[in-house]
Amino acid sequence: MRHILTIRYGVLKNTSDFYTPFDSLKKGEPVIIRSHRGVEFGEVVTKVKEIMDDVSTEGLGEILRKATPDDKEKQKKIQDELIPIEFRFCQKKIKDHKLLMKLANVEHLFGTKKIIFYYLANGRVDFRELVKDLAKEYQARIEMKQIGVRDEARLLADYEHCGRELCCRSFLKNLEPVTMKMAKNQKATLDPSKISGRCGRLMCCLRYEDKVYEELKYALPRKGSVVKTAQGIGEVVNHDVLQQQVTIELENGSRINISVSEIIDRGRDSLRQKETACDHPCEKDCGLE
Repeated sequence: MRHILTIRYGVLKNTSDFYTPFDSLKKGEPVIIRSHRGVEFGEVVTKVKEIMDDVSTEGLGEILRKATPDDKEKQKKIQDELIPIEFRFCQKKIKDHKLLMKLANVEHLFGTKKIIFYYLANGRVDFRELVKDLAKEYQARIEMKQIGVRDEARLLADYEHCGRELCCRSFLKNLEPVTMKMAKNQKATLDPSKISGRCGRLMCCLRYEDKVYEELKYALPRKGSVVKTAQGIGEVVNHDVLQQQVTIELENGSRINISVSEIIDRGRDSLRQKETACDHPCEKDCGLE
């Protein structure tokens, strides 16, 4: 019997599934793993899941052992002593070679002679001479990895406006695109300071409830549509998506706030919604002009 666990590892807080013959590992325990990059230090983030021996584990990494006190001491030395030295040396060489790049972080793998330097740049950078200097200094395999501003926040930032740890640092595996349409669906204001994350881009959390907002918006009559209520006929001038309420300006000029369930007849808007709801893949027989 083998077991599958999800492990968080690396400075980018990667999370992947790894297999192991051990069943005693618990969430939060440090482990030594073999990933596609080499032997690394990681942390268990899920409970053990059993799999049969005949189930393929191709593509999965392997958990080698639970981290020992010596392993923890070695990792601490890497973090506290080696990486700061390597960071400063690389910064100096970047300046010496007058390269248009900004060093963001350094990752020194636990069990191999491999060092990864993360940097930001507007375009391609010829860092061949820099790599030669780094390889000569540390007698290690050097990898230069260009990242964007979202990855920079993932590496260097800690907490978001909400007071919680950045989603990209704590659990997000992939940084999916976030669109302005999502922000417009959910926010009454498009003030950049309120819809942007630590990276300066649209907040990743705008994706989480976008589908729900789309469904709730679809249930509401459009602004400008004429509807019938118990208080009379009027025009929809505003709506509250989450509360499922609309503001209606009646024919006498007064305004009322009512629940969408209180609307008796949506008039022409109901026809318009029916038309736009068509998901025909072609342009025929859709009722759309």
